Amino acid sequence: MSLINISNLTFAYEGSYDPIFENVSFQMDTDWKLGFIGRNGRGKTTFLNLLLGRYEYSGTIAGSVDFEYFPFVVTRPEELARDVLESICPGCPDWQVLRELSLLQVDGEVLYRPFATLSQGEQTKLLLAALFLKENSFLLIDEPTNHLDREARASVSQYLNTKKGFILVSHDRAFLDSCIDHVLSINKTNIDIQKGNFSTWWENKRRQDQFELAENEKLKKDIARLSSAARRTANWSDQVEQTKLGSKNSGLRPDRGYIGHKSAKMMKRAKSIEARQQAAIEEKAGLLKNIENAGRLQMTPLDFYTQRLVEVGKLDIFYGNRAVCRQADFTIEQGDRIALSGKNGSGKSSLIKLICGEAIAYTGTFRKASRLVISYVSQDTSGLTGSLRDYIRGYGIDESIFKATLRKLDFSRVQFEKDMADFSGGQKKKVLLARSLCEKAHLYVWDEPLNFIDVISRLQLEEVLLEFSPTILFVEHDSQFCKNIATKVVML
Repeated sequence: MSLINISNLTFAYEGSYDPIFENVSFQMDTDWKLGFIGRNGRGKTTFLNLLLGRYEYSGTIAGSVDFEYFPFVVTRPEELARDVLESICPGCPDWQVLRELSLLQVDGEVLYRPFATLSQGEQTKLLLAALFLKENSFLLIDEPTNHLDREARASVSQYLNTKKGFILVSHDRAFLDSCIDHVLSINKTNIDIQKGNFSTWWENKRRQDQFELAENEKLKKDIARLSSAARRTANWSDQVEQTKLGSKNSGLRPDRGYIGHKSAKMMKRAKSIEARQQAAIEEKAGLLKNIENAGRLQMTPLDFYTQRLVEVGKLDIFYGNRAVCRQADFTIEQGDRIALSGKNGSGKSSLIKLICGEAIAYTGTFRKASRLVISYVSQDTSGLTGSLRDYIRGYGIDESIFKATLRKLDFSRVQFEKDMADFSGGQKKKVLLARSLCEKAHLYVWDEPLNFIDVISRLQLEEVLLEFSPTILFVEHDSQFCKNIATKVVML
């Protein structure tokens, strides 16, 4: 066991006025299993790169371990998987490699296939095995679950649960709960570490937010009451002071000493009230800094003239002579929220593309209602380039509503002026989701919508789908999201 000490860490990208981190200090134990969470664009990957020494920064990062980053860059994917692994971990004994692959539920025969021919799940598991073969290193694991199906996620989480000494970036709540013992969270104003899993952290955050909101309301009322009391006391003091002069017609001489004493006493009380008011203002200023402004999302699903929108019966989908989907059989009715489930390679994306109108060879029954308006979110964001304004003009979407939706998903206004090519993976996916939420459609089709999307945004998406109840067909491997949203599950 050893400690990694971060002290007064400050970093900003060149040309940026706003630092990503400013005077951040905390400690990490190298035996911890840390889940690393925070909204998209807050700096999770940047922090990992700082640990790796890839950027110049001020402050100190001190520890007696080396850092290793996942995913590794595979420069020659045409090589056998064993050679790829050898290039990452030179001289590693075969028995250790086979042990790690066995723990990950991967057959050792994959080592003798070209790396490029392995499925995404097999590639991820092979690279994770290579990562944990690195000795005396603290491991930085950046979003290993993207594109993994549910079975692969389960085996990876079981594997990580047997390990220690890593930071894991993931937005899958169930996945995090199963394999971490501490949470490292990037908040709006600081970085915080808590013991426990994601559910523990979320409950603590919810309680802290509720306490701060209640305390904020109480202090607002106190400040208003104290302000009113201070004004009344000051007015009384002025009125008493004026009585020192007496009345011209009364002929009486006031006791100026008594009146001065009474006036000073009232003034002292006014100063005391003012001091209490200032203390309340300062206390209030310390609240709400880390409360996420997760605004309520909206969407406008359309009703259709028939109840049945899509019918699929004993459907096989082909690429060339190879069937990628066999005997799919289901219907999509108005109001359905259908989770399309199955292993990677079972034809989920192909079926979605067929429904969305792409020309794909098939046999069996496929019927789609005429004049059906579909809003589609692809799992691929690589084509997003150029300005947001030009992007939404191509879809005929109201710019102000679209940008308001992005703001609720934690986009800063400065992002609106950037080229979309410079957005993070999560920010690009939010562009696709915001566009879909702004589209009026009979059927929403989302293919792995939550890849790279932060936990709070996932909760916002759950809320809008439950509130507006659109007809939606989606592929998603986040088990908690599927459990909360799906009214039906179609297994391929």
